[in-house]
Amino acid sequence: MQFQVNEERLIGELKTLAGFTGIEPSAIGIAVTRVVFTEDDLRARAWLKELAEAAGFGVREDAVGNTFIRWVGAKPELSAVGTGSHVDAIPHAGMYDGTVGVLGGLEAMRALKESGFKPLRSIELLLLTSEEPTRFGIGCLGSRLISGVLDVKRADALVDASGSTLAEVREAAGFRGSLIDVRLPADFYHAWVELHIEQGPLLEREGLTIGIVTDIAAPAGYRFTISGFGGHAGALLMPDRRDALCAAAELILSIERHALAANAASGGVDTVATVGTCEVYPGAVNGVPSRVTLQVDVRDTDPVRREDVMRAVRADCDALRLKRGVEIEETMVNADDPTQSSPHIIRVIEEVCEELEIATKKMVSRAYHDSLFIAQLAPVAMIFIPCRNGVSHRPDEYASDADIVRGTKVLAATLGRLASEPEGTA
Repeated sequence: MQFQVNEERLIGELKTLAGFTGIEPSAIGIAVTRVVFTEDDLRARAWLKELAEAAGFGVREDAVGNTFIRWVGAKPELSAVGTGSHVDAIPHAGMYDGTVGVLGGLEAMRALKESGFKPLRSIELLLLTSEEPTRFGIGCLGSRLISGVLDVKRADALVDASGSTLAEVREAAGFRGSLIDVRLPADFYHAWVELHIEQGPLLEREGLTIGIVTDIAAPAGYRFTISGFGGHAGALLMPDRRDALCAAAELILSIERHALAANAASGGVDTVATVGTCEVYPGAVNGVPSRVTLQVDVRDTDPVRREDVMRAVRADCDALRLKRGVEIEETMVNADDPTQSSPHIIRVIEEVCEELEIATKKMVSRAYHDSLFIAQLAPVAMIFIPCRNGVSHRPDEYASDADIVRGTKVLAATLGRLASEPEGTA
């Protein structure tokens, strides 16, 4: 299969996309803020559709704004081969997260088409809505709805910081209809491959340019509310205090300790745990904290091991209640299942890289992506390219032009092979 990725076109389009933002370039890179359904997001979507239509691909959108860009194959009745990612970005982020998978996917399709390649199966690029949780507090909104793992009534009732519901916001953005119709049938995709920056340092450290994702870790999110007894920082004597923040500090260290212990027991590094927010009431320097709320993120490729960490944390909560005289309330926010990549797709990517003489590394994705949810209805795999210093979600996020082009070549060849597979291929 002979084809040519147009580097100038691809890199130029990535730079153009980075311009759909209200944030000016920072001193350390290109700062991008593109929150779902804002003016910048809608402008980026319209521009992408123009590119797709100019290339001769069909375009459709669903009720939540997922955008399907399809190159119809010789046998359109067969399940399609899918690729894609997202273009929304958290505030003051970088220009490569998600966008490499979207524009790299478009360029892969154009490169194959311009070479004269004729796919048996249709190839489809999917721009997924709101991979980032910035606006509605839940990540991978579009892919959760596509796969049916998010209740549609709960989804439409999600509220942003202004008090507007998803139902109101998406309708104002022009995406109407029932979210029930967003869900795709289980046989919609024959295979799915997502190109993405690694968002970690391993490929760069090892001098490799392509990572093949074997597993995608998934998060469980929890909210802990610790209630004690506060008062005046001078008048409330130490023996009479039930300081909620002191108890929270011990709980934070407990979460870290049990994540480290899980890795020590397994001999790996796949368990990670983070306390990302700490809200203290009343939040005054001269007030003993009476209530603290923690947001906790625990991730693993093994859901049993992840739950073992939480079971150990809960035992420490029981001890803290007695030791410090506080109440601790736990609320589960979400608990997603990890996924494994398709061995067949992994083999195809490996064969492509061998032919292109590219050394690869099999690796775990510890950040989760839309592919985690697409895996509910199709075999999936991911292709990683390096990002400088493992940095992501910052203006200094960076992937080299050469690595982006190389990743796009691997994606294109992989899509071409998968789209050539006849009916009945596993």
